[in-house]
Amino acid sequence: MSALSQPPDAFGPSLLSIGLMSPDAMRRKAFTEALSSAVVGTIREIANYPSDLDELPRLLEPRCDVVLVDLDGNPERALEIVESIFSFGSATVIACSAEANLDLAVRCMRAGAREFLTFPLNPSTLADALARIAIRGASTPPPRRTARKLFVFMGAKGGCGTTTLAANFAVALAQESGQTTLLLDLGVPLGDVAINLGIAADFSTFNALENYNRLDASFLSTLLARHSSGLNVLAAPTEFPPTQPPVEAIERLLAVARSTFDYVVVDAGARLELKDTRFFYESAMLYLVTEVGVSDLRNANRMIGQFFATRGAKLQIVVNRFAPQSLLVDEKQIEKALTRTIDWRIPDDYACARRTAISATALAMEDSPISRVIRRMARKACGLPEEEPVKQASRLLKWARRGFSPRGTIKRVQTESESPSPFMDAGLLDPDHAGS
Repeated sequence: MSALSQPPDAFGPSLLSIGLMSPDAMRRKAFTEALSSAVVGTIREIANYPSDLDELPRLLEPRCDVVLVDLDGNPERALEIVESIFSFGSATVIACSAEANLDLAVRCMRAGAREFLTFPLNPSTLADALARIAIRGASTPPPRRTARKLFVFMGAKGGCGTTTLAANFAVALAQESGQTTLLLDLGVPLGDVAINLGIAADFSTFNALENYNRLDASFLSTLLARHSSGLNVLAAPTEFPPTQPPVEAIERLLAVARSTFDYVVVDAGARLELKDTRFFYESAMLYLVTEVGVSDLRNANRMIGQFFATRGAKLQIVVNRFAPQSLLVDEKQIEKALTRTIDWRIPDDYACARRTAISATALAMEDSPISRVIRRMARKACGLPEEEPVKQASRLLKWARRGFSPRGTIKRVQTESESPSPFMDAGLLDPDHAGS
């Protein structure tokens, strides 16, 4: 079990171990000087905000009782870190800033910080805060909560099914996890999430973004529509908005959403202009949706190479409308074109997709080849086994009776009379290695 997943021991008579997190060496020095008169245990410096929140358990080994987090290096990122530490429930957080800002202090408390202090730190004030933590920590350890996560769906181009997948993934995630889940539709100029799910929304992202200066959890809750699955939805506008919101409005919307819900799913469409916002921080899981077409794979290839090459496991490749029996090339060529392995293959089930589109019902609410894959995605995203054991055993038995492997793929062998791979013409494959 990782350090962050273990419930803290009672502090009792033992000395508190302290972690100091700040990218600013002078701030870390200020932390150390303020602690000089306090009776504490070991003190460790953490010189950077982790780019991947999954690294937090390693950074806090051996376990820290208290972590002092400097907010000013990157306030939004620091708040995510505060929230993640609190979510796992092993350390108490003291948030620190040079800004005596009430809004920031409230956001820190909602994220899970126990104390909010301002620079320059007063040693006696810090000592009092540590004393309160020691007393309260001995009797009431911080609650353990599911770590909040952000999932962003982006299409290699329009029309590849990004909205359908994002909406149904969000429905499945809400059902499978049992956690509070919000779906944000950032489609422009008009989005289709509400139509896909068959819900009527009285308000939209436009109402949130035009009033972003007063946007908080309470205001956001008044704008949401509720799906029968338990999913909360902030739909896109149903009419063309008169203006485009500033980036800071979109950033504010996401910050409030993430501090309010356990899981936030974003349908980003093909909006590459958002790539430098916190929607694409390395802690977010990005699902890049594409189809097996020359233009789709070319776009995906360029997006991965120019913008997402360093995301590692935080980038998942989703091939939609996947029909292996009708491919003109095999999967190896597709993966060479993408420069990544395919993580998820959404079956091409036109009849099912058309039926649910006409009836405006969620694919994830029925049993179909498409919904099974989407539910596997959702279960993996929230840390559950991809399939429930009973269903998995039943499916394996069915596969065995039919005489094939669940991981088997149908490969099509190109005949000599057929033309070379179309990916060569698009510059996605090296002709000398196209067949390897």
